[in-house]
Amino acid sequence: MSKTCDICGKHPSSGNNVSHANNRTRRRFLPNLQRVRALLPSGEVRALRACTRCIRSGAVVKPPVRVVPVAAA
Repeated sequence: MSKTCDICGKHPSSGNNVSHANNRTRRRFLPNLQRVRALLPSGEVRALRACTRCIRSGAVVKPPVRVVPVAAA
């Protein structure tokens, strides 16, 4: 599973953990990815891994809510 946004391509970056004693160890900054159902321009509905910035900005268009028919008793 790749930790990359399917919309903008945002991926993990790296940096340092810095302790109070100024010791430095490597760390990773991971993007905040969410699994979301999206309506593609072709009209197809697909599950994507999108970062929250893309979801909030409107780059991901959500499909209409699925209506499940209820059986009459």
